[in-house]
Amino acid sequence: MMVISEVAKLSGLPASTLRYYEEKGLIASVGRRGLSRLFDQDIIERLSLIALARFSGFSLDEIGTMISPEVRQHIKRKKLAEKAEELDQKIHKLTVMRDGLRHAAKCKAPSHMECPKFQRLIRLAGKMQSKNKNLSV
Repeated sequence: MMVISEVAKLSGLPASTLRYYEEKGLIASVGRRGLSRLFDQDIIERLSLIALARFSGFSLDEIGTMISPEVRQHIKRKKLAEKAEELDQKIHKLTVMRDGLRHAAKCKAPSHMECPKFQRLIRLAGKMQSKNKNLSV
């Protein structure tokens, strides 16, 4: 068993985040030692799983629907596949944007606004914005 301060030190997360994760149902303490929450040794693995999900773009609410504190390896595969597809779409959009910006940086046109490829990039960004699509990463 580990007290919350040990978990915080090993995971790199502040104790306040651990308490919040517990409140959201993402992790569960197994008891108390005085005023300190106690966690099983496998909490670090669970926090790493949560970190992977966060880095992949899942919200805490989405993570909560995918995993439960009681079931160690219960992850909804459909959610993983959906997020992978969403990431593929973001990667494609970002790749198009990156390539357009690199081209514009090297383009021999007198100005960026006279570059046909840069003009296409501007139109694409305008279409994405007009469809209320999120351009942020």
